[in-house]
Amino acid sequence: LDSLRRLGKQPIGSFFTCMVMAVALSLPMGLSLLINNVERLGGSWQRAAQISLYLQLDATPEQGESLREQIKGMPGVADAEYVGRDQALEEFQQQSGLGEALRELPENPLPGVVLVTPNEVDKPTLEALRQKLSELPKVQQAQLDLVWVERLAAILKLGDRFVFGLTVLLVSALLLVIGNTIRLHIENRRTEIEVIKLVGGTDSYVRRPFLYMGALYGFGAGVLSWGVLAFGLNWLNDAVVGLAGLYGSDFALAGVPVADGLSLLLGAVLLGYIGAWIAVARHLRELAPK
Repeated sequence: LDSLRRLGKQPIGSFFTCMVMAVALSLPMGLSLLINNVERLGGSWQRAAQISLYLQLDATPEQGESLREQIKGMPGVADAEYVGRDQALEEFQQQSGLGEALRELPENPLPGVVLVTPNEVDKPTLEALRQKLSELPKVQQAQLDLVWVERLAAILKLGDRFVFGLTVLLVSALLLVIGNTIRLHIENRRTEIEVIKLVGGTDSYVRRPFLYMGALYGFGAGVLSWGVLAFGLNWLNDAVVGLAGLYGSDFALAGVPVADGLSLLLGAVLLGYIGAWIAVARHLRELAPK
């Protein structure tokens, strides 16, 4: 209560200290949330790594459906979908813009397709599954394209490393900020601390109020950071929804999950506590009564 009262006597200074800490916390957390949204935008890895089985032209719809049921029950397969020749031609006409030209063809040149969604994305496993599926009856070709998935995974991995490096730098800066702030509080109470130690006050007794201050600074920074992230994502979401709508998508940014927000709050309190501990431990030896 005493530490909270002392912070309340300097509301502007305390607010700006918490705000500086909140900015340092918001940057890596915000980038991490954006990367998670990019992963969600890319769709599930399983669906992105679908195996396309092109059937022989003489395969009937009944054979295609039977093959789909057979594949769906195989290990390592999450789902299977059969696209008949007529449906494939209709979709190709809509997407290619060659509808009139395709109608002049004497017969449908497109085969039926079975789209296989794997349980997990692992290149050797997927390649073995593709080879196994290619040997099934009525399958003319089994195609697996993981290039763009691997590229996206590499980009996201680079983003994760960048966020980790930025987090380390900003956490170090945050510890310096809270340490310098606590050092100023120590200097303002130097005479009081020397008197306390002169009458028998222990180091832990002297240290405790400053640790509380650090934790309170961290709590305030965590609350502000959570609010900044929630507001920033909501503000950015309007532009993202508008852009996604132009591409016929209903994608929207996810907000700050409650679990992540609580982790951010707890992490901020711990960082404030640790920063205060380091600052007090460094200056405690200088406060011995003379």
